[in-house]
Amino acid sequence: MPFAKEPPHQHGTVSSSAVVLVNLGTPDEPTRGAVRRYLKQFLSDPRVVEIPKAVWWFILHGIILPFRSGASAKKYASIWTRDGSPLRVHTSNQAMLLHAALGERGHGDVTVAMAMRYGSPSLPDVLARLKADGCDRIVILPAYPQYSGTTTGSIWDAVFAHYRKIRNIPELRLVKNYHDHDGYIEALRQNILAHWETHGRGEKLVMSFHGVPKRTLLLGDPYHCECHKTARLLAARLKLKPEDYIVTFQSRFGKAEWLQPYTAPTVAQLAKDGVRRLDVICPGFTSDCLETLEEIAMEVRHDFLSNGGKEFHYIPCLNENAHWIAALAEIAEQHMIGWPTMTTPTQRALRQHDADKGREAALAKGAPQ
Repeated sequence: MPFAKEPPHQHGTVSSSAVVLVNLGTPDEPTRGAVRRYLKQFLSDPRVVEIPKAVWWFILHGIILPFRSGASAKKYASIWTRDGSPLRVHTSNQAMLLHAALGERGHGDVTVAMAMRYGSPSLPDVLARLKADGCDRIVILPAYPQYSGTTTGSIWDAVFAHYRKIRNIPELRLVKNYHDHDGYIEALRQNILAHWETHGRGEKLVMSFHGVPKRTLLLGDPYHCECHKTARLLAARLKLKPEDYIVTFQSRFGKAEWLQPYTAPTVAQLAKDGVRRLDVICPGFTSDCLETLEEIAMEVRHDFLSNGGKEFHYIPCLNENAHWIAALAEIAEQHMIGWPTMTTPTQRALRQHDADKGREAALAKGAPQ
């Protein structure tokens, strides 16, 4: 296998570290063509759809892409902002705020980059840019608190596939999950309390997580268990009774059985059972996106109100929440332990001095300039 050409080595360069915040992805614009390109990449991932490739190719290209792209484009258009896709905007802001938060913690030399598993900026492109910039220590930080082979596992696939073509691979640290991280749970709690303080509290809190096929659970995927642990820890911190909240799963696709209970029919039934005011939060999403802003805040809201409910409140994702940014910084920091990321100006000068001495020694032995 041919390896990609390495960037010119510069003797005397001080090594650097980076954190790459990786989210799922989004179309570049809310048009049929852009959505079709995005869905093709997303739904062609064998981690996402575990159907024999030949069978799935005909379903994807003969049914889904021709008929779903236009409908999905309309949904994306309903949530699109002046700055673009909400998911991309929030993830980009989180990366910038994370960089600032790490700097405040003393990690001023750490680069923070945003990447998408599908769409742009693509994860391989971001990793290539970091290499060109001389970065040789990288933390891959998924925007998914709960691990699933369909999400975090797919990120690992992309990372490993990229570095299969690289001769000089940087040191890598991969954040698997943080579904029970104290800072993440506290950020969710603060987010909910802030909403309740402003809007009042509903009769019941629905915690809606993204769904996956039930067979993934039966085959050993820990996602279902991690979602329930997040919910249990959050409920305990909010001092909720078991009857005060319910865990559901949304975004079912296809005819196979997915994790249950499903969000939409559950919410409709709650309205029929007499629940007049409902609060819904999506703890598995760290940035608002199509699945939260359109599916929950629009479609599920309609299901609740049309079945007798009177007041529906969607509690936004963590997005740029200060408690969440602090939690992100703590998670990233924990995975950089042992790396020279906390340097004073004096220490930085000493590192550069050592690098300069190394360059002199290399040149004395005949190394190219």
